[in-house]
Amino acid sequence: MSANQTTMASAGAPVAPKLDPRATGATFAIILSLSFCHLLNDMMQSLVPAIFPVLKASYGLSFAQVGVISLAFQVTASMFQPAVGFYTDKNPQPFSLAIGMGSTLVGLLLMSQAMAYPVILVAAALIGLGSAVFHPEASRVARIASGGRFGLAQSLFQIGGNGGTACGPLLAAFIVVPAGQGSIMWFSLVALLGMVVLFQIGRWYAARRAAGAVAGKKRTVVSTALPLPRRQAGIAVVMLVVLLFSKNVYSASMGSYYTFYLIEQFQLPVQSAQLLLFVYLASVVVGTLLGGMIGDRVGRLPVIWFSILGALPFTLALPYLPLGWTVVFSIMIAMIMASAFSAILVYAQDLLPGRVGMVAGIFYGFSFGLGGLGAAALGALADVTSIATVYQVCSFLPLLGLATALLPKLRTAP
Repeated sequence: MSANQTTMASAGAPVAPKLDPRATGATFAIILSLSFCHLLNDMMQSLVPAIFPVLKASYGLSFAQVGVISLAFQVTASMFQPAVGFYTDKNPQPFSLAIGMGSTLVGLLLMSQAMAYPVILVAAALIGLGSAVFHPEASRVARIASGGRFGLAQSLFQIGGNGGTACGPLLAAFIVVPAGQGSIMWFSLVALLGMVVLFQIGRWYAARRAAGAVAGKKRTVVSTALPLPRRQAGIAVVMLVVLLFSKNVYSASMGSYYTFYLIEQFQLPVQSAQLLLFVYLASVVVGTLLGGMIGDRVGRLPVIWFSILGALPFTLALPYLPLGWTVVFSIMIAMIMASAFSAILVYAQDLLPGRVGMVAGIFYGFSFGLGGLGAAALGALADVTSIATVYQVCSFLPLLGLATALLPKLRTAP
């Protein structure tokens, strides 16, 4: 591949490298396997917020205490990810994927047997730690296997996670709620399955590195000039974090408190509220896939603009709607907000070539951690006011999307 093609590919332009057809088939299988493991990983992690109503009723927790569980989970799941990504950028660890899933397995077993609030916090933190190890390296492998179609590869990888997140409420509604907290231990078998698949992916990745393919590609990326001056690129990354902060705090309000809102506002039973949470999270899957495909064609910035500000009319109206329109508007919010995630991640990777793991850690991790802090704060707000007030406050978060105006258009971006 020529230097010009390499530059354009790293910046997200629609120029794909020429690949051996056999390699293309193999790497597509790797992306699908990663997406499947992302589904398993996020399905198990989504059990944490999905069982909040069970834990709140069983242990007599306040909304603030529920928020602290979310914070313990998010701090390890999110805040550790940039550090993990920074380390693995310099020292790739193919088998860390399986090790991270092992942490999730231990956390699930502990959560299923927890009899005290502090033990629940430790279990949530271990489940989150598994995510912190998984995402940066998995995102790197997805990019390596992308064949230059970075947006599509990240979308396929991400919809696995979104699909897993959407399954959490269903599993909680039909397994954990009827069978109780102890039934969580059965999901450790899912974690074991994930470890087996990720071990095979690790072998593929290690073989690529041993053959020199990954090392050679990394040298090419590092030698590519930054598309912007360092200071301007840093400011752009900060703006991207601000954008994801607005999205993730709103998403945290939906993931952690949407069931409580439906129960309190419309007197729905727990299982019905969990099913509607599933509908919301399933809509996130659709929005993520569409956003990645469109971003590869029309560019990252148009998708980001639409995603952030396009949701604003719906979020502003949501707290004042009857049940039927609440469901419809929540679906629209989910699809529109989710559409920009792949665009934001690939845009950031283009800004910082050679730092795929660190970028994934920041955007899968740190920004989601900020969302966890927001969830804890929203829980405290709900205790002193009401769940309805939480959604009235959150309805203005998409206004932070105006920070998109500060993002430069990359010279070689599509």
